[in-house]
Amino acid sequence: MTAAPYRLIPEPNGAVRAEVRLRGSSVLSSPALNRGTAFTLAEREALHLTGLLPTGVSTLEGQVRRVYAQYSETSTNLRKWVLLANLRDRNEVLFYRLLSEHISEMLPVIYTPTVGEAIERFSQEFRRPKGVYLSVDHPEDVENALRNTGLGPDDVDLLVATDSEGILGIGDQGIGGIEISVGKLAVYTAAAGIHPRRALAVVLDVGTDNQKLLNDELYLGERHARVRDGRYDALIEAYVTACQKLFPNAMLHWEDFGASNARRILNKYADRVCTFNDDMQGTAAVVLAAAFSAVRAAGSKMRDQRIVIHGAGTAGLGIADMMREQMIREGLSPEEATARFYPLTRNGLLTHDNPLLDFQVPYARRREDLADWGVAAGPISLTDVVRNARPTMIIGTSTQHGAFPEEIVRMMASFNDRPIILPLSNPTSKAEAIPSDLLEWTDGRALIATGSPFEPISYGGITYQIAQANNALVFPGLGLGVTVARADRITDGMIAASADAVARLSNATQRGASLLPPMTDLRAVSAAVAVAVAQQAEQEGHAQVELTDVIQQVHDHMWRPVYPELEIL
Repeated sequence: MTAAPYRLIPEPNGAVRAEVRLRGSSVLSSPALNRGTAFTLAEREALHLTGLLPTGVSTLEGQVRRVYAQYSETSTNLRKWVLLANLRDRNEVLFYRLLSEHISEMLPVIYTPTVGEAIERFSQEFRRPKGVYLSVDHPEDVENALRNTGLGPDDVDLLVATDSEGILGIGDQGIGGIEISVGKLAVYTAAAGIHPRRALAVVLDVGTDNQKLLNDELYLGERHARVRDGRYDALIEAYVTACQKLFPNAMLHWEDFGASNARRILNKYADRVCTFNDDMQGTAAVVLAAAFSAVRAAGSKMRDQRIVIHGAGTAGLGIADMMREQMIREGLSPEEATARFYPLTRNGLLTHDNPLLDFQVPYARRREDLADWGVAAGPISLTDVVRNARPTMIIGTSTQHGAFPEEIVRMMASFNDRPIILPLSNPTSKAEAIPSDLLEWTDGRALIATGSPFEPISYGGITYQIAQANNALVFPGLGLGVTVARADRITDGMIAASADAVARLSNATQRGASLLPPMTDLRAVSAAVAVAVAQQAEQEGHAQVELTDVIQQVHDHMWRPVYPELEIL
């Protein structure tokens, strides 16, 4: 059997040692080994690189400064994305070191929203394959495709898969969705130290209903309409089964699936494998963290909240489900907890006399129960709901710009000393309200978290830090905690523990303080979340390794982007 060209061996405290058999240009072609001008003269001699590089020897720090200068001089975010993608393909350590040092600045480039532009141009800009491409027309090839990665049963910590139907705000993007999985994994690595060689990006190519793609002669995916029958489920089943067989300890992360499949797939496999849907559970967890922080600042408890959710889709009701479970943990009955939510769609409050999706049914109201509201037949508006339900918290997942107008916000402020207002739709052009307006309309009393980033706001002599409810505060640490504990399932308790860990890193009781920690602290946030998740997994009996010193075990698992010690064979 031929020896591997190189092998990466984990060391304590996130370090890595590399056993290397490659020589010459093959070393420079390996992103995991290549360090470019940072190879010492002795290493160049031993690896047959003499003369293949400029004679000057750089430090990693010097390389970071050079590349960051190039990045700063690049004119558009899409070009910056291309620069970073090319760097990752050339030198992984340098890419992740640069990203980790500038994470809050670069997150919108490597992930949302800029990655959306890259996904739309995937077939035109294609350079080299990343991840694994699985076709609905060839489910029999799924296991073989995953085997072809060359990774063994103990080599993979997580896989991020998408079917590309609900990509960000741009919808069905077919084969190009692979870039959303690649971008997600970059955040896992930069924020939580998941080693890039221990994770796989996957696209489930089930066709596309995007006519622009189907008519594009350069399109690289399956050229037919999106499959929605039993063949779709057969591909999902083949994927899950192959992952269980080949990578039994890996977490399966589902990303940007359409509303009709996201919840259904999660419910089907949640009790069978270690699985997680970031659009539902990650979004819900970071919103729960903001809610925990806001409720503490308001001097209340989750069980006492009355919550309006404007946008009763997968994300909005995923938030409701998680908050409802927390209320039950705090002592409410399931029926009492459910009754504290008032979800709306574009057609008004969910009521049983209107068409409902299956996951909306538990939250729908009966018209007879609203008789004292004095509303006419037909849709029950947000204004009607706020006036009659007198909510303590209002959450926006509607993508309707300005859906929280002055009248409604002032109404909330009239019966809440600290109204909790979370306009979560992004980008900013779709936000239900703007933080500066919310502060003005509530005399600075509103507790706010948004989906898009906003600069601090001065009002009444106080500077208000606006929390961004970004999933990156939760999912990287959750994945790390699952990896450390080798958890066999992801439970509601583990996700709630991640939310509580995030909330405890911010003290919102001080007027103007953010409800959530800043994005610049992602590495520390991820470590705290991982510790909480691993401990909860152990408490619930889902940890498959002994946690003897969980803090140290978490830090030992966090890969640091530094060049590995070379053992040249």
